[in-house]
Amino acid sequence: MALSSLNGSIRPSLLPSTEWICTSCRRYQSSFRRTRKALRVKPDASFAPSATETQDHIVFNPPSSAPNVYHTPQKFLPANDPRRRFAAPTTSAKPPSTPGSSSGTQHPNNSSELPAPVRQPYEKKYHVTQAQVEEIRRLRAENPKQWTRVKLAEKFQCSQYFVSLCCCAPEIKEQRDRELAEIKSRWGRKKTEAREDRQTRKALWGRDV
Repeated sequence: MALSSLNGSIRPSLLPSTEWICTSCRRYQSSFRRTRKALRVKPDASFAPSATETQDHIVFNPPSSAPNVYHTPQKFLPANDPRRRFAAPTTSAKPPSTPGSSSGTQHPNNSSELPAPVRQPYEKKYHVTQAQVEEIRRLRAENPKQWTRVKLAEKFQCSQYFVSLCCCAPEIKEQRDRELAEIKSRWGRKKTEAREDRQTRKALWGRDV
């Protein structure tokens, strides 16, 4: 009893070897050398260069799943394989149904059977005259806060992109830039570095680095 209470105050060298065990010095089987040896797996023989075939070839290695005759491409079927009749264009066999479809039938690409468009189709209009373009520029220059691109597009029945091509408001852009600079001034170090990294990634898009 007294020996167990003095384990925290007496040096380990003064205690019997049977009473004191260093749990932090215990060695487990998962050492670095043994873990590296266990992970050193030899590559499969199919990945090695073929000694019999001198030219490149296609390796068909589908994922493990339930066997289905429709999953094997016709290119890899022998000439006398009975599964070729399922892939024939004149066959009446129906492919299996998929989770996204209610039935296994494949509908032809017919516009009458397509779903309704998200945006109704419309014809582009080229009705804005030169006088109306000058009017758009005048209204935008007089009061850009009142005559925004949305209101000008509704007034002259054109797109906002067309209004942006006709005129611009530098004072509005400067105001937006000042507001953005004020917001960025309150950012911390992590957010500032994250935005700088994002700009760097955008600059490297499409470039060979």
